[in-house]
Amino acid sequence: MTEIIASVAAGGAVVQGVLAAEALRKEAKAQGKSIEVEVHTAEGVLNKLTPAQMQGANLALLVGEGAVLPEGPAARRNASIEQVLADPAAVLTGEKPAAKKIVAITSCPTGIAHTFMAAEGLQQAAAALGHEIRVETQGSVGAQTPLTPEEIEAADLVLIAADRQVELSRFTGKQLFLSGTKPAINDGQNLIKRAFAEASLHGSATGPATRQKAKQIKTGPYKHLMTGVSYMIPFVTAGGLLIALAFAFGGIYATEPSHAHTFAGALFEIGAKSAFTLFVPILGGFIAWSIADRPGLAPGMIGGLLASLTGAGFLGSIAAGFLAGYFTSWFNGILKLPRSLEGLKPVLILPLVSTLVTGLAMVYVIGTPIADIMTFMTHVLKSMQGSSAIVLGLLLGAMMAFDMGGPVNKAAYAFAVGLLSAQIYTPMAAVMAAGMTPPLGVALATFLFPGRFTEEEREAGVSTAALGFSFITEGAIPFAARDPFRVIPANMAGSALAGAISMAAGVELKVPHGGIFVLPIPNAVTHLGIYAFAIVAGSVLTALVLGVVKQKSTTLAAA
Repeated sequence: MTEIIASVAAGGAVVQGVLAAEALRKEAKAQGKSIEVEVHTAEGVLNKLTPAQMQGANLALLVGEGAVLPEGPAARRNASIEQVLADPAAVLTGEKPAAKKIVAITSCPTGIAHTFMAAEGLQQAAAALGHEIRVETQGSVGAQTPLTPEEIEAADLVLIAADRQVELSRFTGKQLFLSGTKPAINDGQNLIKRAFAEASLHGSATGPATRQKAKQIKTGPYKHLMTGVSYMIPFVTAGGLLIALAFAFGGIYATEPSHAHTFAGALFEIGAKSAFTLFVPILGGFIAWSIADRPGLAPGMIGGLLASLTGAGFLGSIAAGFLAGYFTSWFNGILKLPRSLEGLKPVLILPLVSTLVTGLAMVYVIGTPIADIMTFMTHVLKSMQGSSAIVLGLLLGAMMAFDMGGPVNKAAYAFAVGLLSAQIYTPMAAVMAAGMTPPLGVALATFLFPGRFTEEEREAGVSTAALGFSFITEGAIPFAARDPFRVIPANMAGSALAGAISMAAGVELKVPHGGIFVLPIPNAVTHLGIYAFAIVAGSVLTALVLGVVKQKSTTLAAA
């Protein structure tokens, strides 16, 4: 006789429904109980329960919204598919799992979309798993909803979902788990379960495997580079906008000495000669800070300034940042001083020695070769015409849409931003056009082909378009997460077209962010009409490809 019967309402989420049914069967077997499970999908019912199977059952499980079973003597219990997948034993026994307290930090290099999407993903996942969570978002305007010492003290777990360096000293003695933002966005529940299983005591001597894994997550070169980029971007954005405003007030002659004492000349002095002079040293300084903490900041910034002065540009600053950071970290490890002199290391010995080593290396070893590379690259990019410019536009465009804010996207953006200091503006135009295209194209597709999207996706189309207009590529991520093998290629096709048109037309953009809202500024962008056409063409292509390749929303999850 069957002891437990269950009905799973999967709807379009066929895979999740089947996995939930299998999890219940496996757990019931482990508990020595008999169970029969039916799964209701958009295509029909799998393993439909018979009257004989339902006869005499003492427990009826209704799993998922809309699950139904005939009334009977059996006790009835409701659960979500997420709860079954997270803890099938608790669902079968009726025991409520003990709620854990989690504190988390989310942060991405630009501090815009990924930061808040990761926070939302963790909050929803914790709620589904029955845990309490407080998330501190370290965005573009600093830490918001900061964690209090009392919340940290009471937490069972500290979860860091960040793509840049995060200060961890306040979490000493707590169970800590480090991750990027993508797992929090794509599968927050699995990330939380992994965090509880794999977290280690911060500030303690953990096992070699745990230490190595934490080191790889925390100190990877990509994270250090993105930390530098995140601190550099405000200088680039402010400088670029001020340069554009200088041209708006003073025309093309705003840079001439005759305009030095005019308002336009002052704007150019602030933007080009101050902000743009600083962003190269800032990049090197915060790469070094990410690696070696505060002792690496001074040698990294000084090395970055030397890179700027020697003509090595942003490539030289990156090299100086990594050299200063890793040398400072290594020297700090081997330098042993009496306890009474330890206080001299971070403020005197480490910055002094590291600045000397980094500076000499930039002057005598690294600076000149990298300056030659920058000169060569500048010459090549300025001479790119016709098919070669189209190829670069295709490549940069595809990179911007490939992971929509991830490492590949940030690599293309950092490349274009770095070239601004060399007065090369065409890649920046291609990158911004390509970055706007994915969310705009997806939003357009929800309007042109509503049957290909769920009601929730159609409602999200307007906000996705707003993100696209603002050059926030991450607005397309929710659509790509649901159907990556169709949405991502469509996005790449549209972005590649937009980038290619922009590069082929020689469009120059002097402002590194802002989307369409900076385009009306005089001289911010050249060939404005062609540039607008590039964005529209890329968005339309993305929408048309989605209309062809996506299936109707009712079968999307099963496809």
